[in-house]
Amino acid sequence: MEFGNQTAIFEFLLHGLSQWSEHQNLFFGLFLSLYLVTLAGNLLIFLAIVIETCLHTPMYFFLACLSFADIGLSSSVVLKMLHNFYTQHHTISHAGCLIQLYFTLTFGNLDSLLLGVMAYDRYMAICRPLHYNTAMSPRLCVLLVSACFVTTNIHSLIHTILMSKLSFCVCGEISHFFCDISPLLKVSCSDTHINELTVLVLGSPVLMFPFLCTLASYIQIVSAILRIPSGSGGRHKAFSTCGSHLSVVCLFYGTTSSVYLVPSSSFSKKDIVISVVYTVVTPMLNPFLYSLRNHDMKIALRNLIKNRIFKPLL
Repeated sequence: MEFGNQTAIFEFLLHGLSQWSEHQNLFFGLFLSLYLVTLAGNLLIFLAIVIETCLHTPMYFFLACLSFADIGLSSSVVLKMLHNFYTQHHTISHAGCLIQLYFTLTFGNLDSLLLGVMAYDRYMAICRPLHYNTAMSPRLCVLLVSACFVTTNIHSLIHTILMSKLSFCVCGEISHFFCDISPLLKVSCSDTHINELTVLVLGSPVLMFPFLCTLASYIQIVSAILRIPSGSGGRHKAFSTCGSHLSVVCLFYGTTSSVYLVPSSSFSKKDIVISVVYTVVTPMLNPFLYSLRNHDMKIALRNLIKNRIFKPLL
């Protein structure tokens, strides 16, 4: 790289949350608690779905994959954040920054695509119940998840490679708490037009296509639910099943679109708070949103905790 206003950057300073130095211990305790809850909640859901045979259905298969993605997204961001809070050194190496960028994009985009797949699954279950078992075969479910995983990895790899080719300003200060596209482009001394264009060309489909599929699916779902007789109990069960998914969809797409579908130059402190929501809060809330309103999941979790965790300890 050239010298002058550009140089070889070997590490970055992450000061998105480090500017309040007197609150570092408080932040460490807070984010450690949130991460432990995220890890425990998603692991319990994942294990319950794997162990309980009554949950071996497409809906719960996709939910297990979502729990895996949530653990990956939270871990790729929070673990480094906790290390920085504990050591009071808010730095990350250039290589570490690119690795974090890759995994954050991979698991974040996997979340997005899985939510779209889950919406399609609910559409088939409610609007096409007679064709559901045939259409949502185990083979198709595995293919859908595999396609999501391959797509997100290719998408993340493209962004990471393009980012690795940029030069960065001497200071290397990133106004964020993890390595993300917009704050990195903001401190680059290179021409970032290709990166910006790639974010729009690749980012829009990854976020908007699943969102539009989810929106179209739920328009059909709500229409079908309203045709169910109100006294049969089926309407309440259908709304209860879909309500948790809609809550997750609104929270996730609402926050990510406001960060990734805007120019990097407009990245601000508001976006830092929004990023905390979708990287830390949303993965923590997902297990509660899916388990508290799902009768089968509550029974499976109760059996898992009672018979598989506490019983061997007695």
